[in-house]
Amino acid sequence: MAPHSSAPEDRDVHVPSRAADPRLVLPQVDGRHEALDGIRAVAALMVLVFHVASETGEALAPGVYGGLLASLDLAVPLFFALSGVLLYRPWARAALDGVRGPRARPYLWRRAARVLPAYWVVAVAALLVYAEDEIDSPRHWWEVLTLTFPFNTDPSWFGTGPYGLGQMWSLSVEVSFYLLLPLFGLLLALWARRGRSVDARGARLLAGLAVMAVLGLAALVPQFHPEPHAYMHTWLPRTMGLFAAGMALAVLSEWAWREPGADGPVRRFCRTVAASPGVCWLLAGGFFVLNATDAAGSRFIGSGDIWTSAVHSLTGIGFAFFLVAPAALAPRPASAPVPLRRAAAWRDGRWMEALLRHRVCQFLARISYGVFLWQFMVLYLWRDFTGQEIYTGSFWLDAVPVTAGTILFAMATHRWVEEPSRRWSHRFFQRGAGAPKV
Repeated sequence: MAPHSSAPEDRDVHVPSRAADPRLVLPQVDGRHEALDGIRAVAALMVLVFHVASETGEALAPGVYGGLLASLDLAVPLFFALSGVLLYRPWARAALDGVRGPRARPYLWRRAARVLPAYWVVAVAALLVYAEDEIDSPRHWWEVLTLTFPFNTDPSWFGTGPYGLGQMWSLSVEVSFYLLLPLFGLLLALWARRGRSVDARGARLLAGLAVMAVLGLAALVPQFHPEPHAYMHTWLPRTMGLFAAGMALAVLSEWAWREPGADGPVRRFCRTVAASPGVCWLLAGGFFVLNATDAAGSRFIGSGDIWTSAVHSLTGIGFAFFLVAPAALAPRPASAPVPLRRAAAWRDGRWMEALLRHRVCQFLARISYGVFLWQFMVLYLWRDFTGQEIYTGSFWLDAVPVTAGTILFAMATHRWVEEPSRRWSHRFFQRGAGAPKV
């Protein structure tokens, strides 16, 4: 894609400096985003509690309590929306500026170095402990290690994945999104480049993402007609709207920096949302409660019919968008977070920043990937040790030791697998950037 940043129609675009006008509050679009890290920690704990509640049967019980526990599976839309806002941002920036997008190869290598090593450790452990019948099957090992097992339409396991790896279907969806993101970015950029101004390109990007969300809903048709295919619930097309919600927030945050004029509608929207976390999280809570009702289908993932599945998808999009939006559109914090015990933290929406940037939340954010990876292994090992059958036992007596054990395994994986992989990847690309071109 040829660069177009010098086009005459772009010369009036004003990108304001943070220091130029202190009254102009713009979203943070670079550096470490601690508030979004905090949401990742919340999502990791939500999915852990959901799996414990499902295994003990609490999330399957009729009534309000069981429904609310079952709604904790909305952690998955949070993960997908976070990936959308954080990973699509460079492509959104390039599309708005009318320049070439990021190179795909370095991006894909960095994603592989971030995701695969820790996953392989957990996957091999689960295969050695729980896959006795498949231990000699090269196909089974290949499907698990490449995260392609959700595409097995006649699996030997029950549920969403091999024993101990049932949550990894969502990681497979994430990896599918990683692989296709350069293509999505290119197609959206080609569509947006026909706009002759930043505002026109931004509007086109949002329109393209709306189409992406509609296609996600349209994917329900082949899932249920002419006959139901439950396994399609764990494929990327079914979740396109969730990623699109995060990608839209990436567009808005970058668009705000490029919007012509002193204070246009995009900047006002970003500022209003960032200053209103209470309202946004209240709306997210409404979607959470709706997801707990029968309108969103039964308590088993992938069950229901096309209509309840559509409601489930829409509640996931709404929940993720309104929970992530205030953090994604917030400006860079000017100082350390104000402790929640102080009255100042409860003014101007600062309580969200204080909560998400709290040291406990940030610690859990650092190890959140390990928490996601290890939770089923720790849960099943604990229940085997205590001799519990499926859908029996005490939620609270399981939740405490399983959470503690999962955190310990996650800390070990972060220290001895994730961090070495990150440092290696960083050195590798530094050497590549400094190497002479031939």
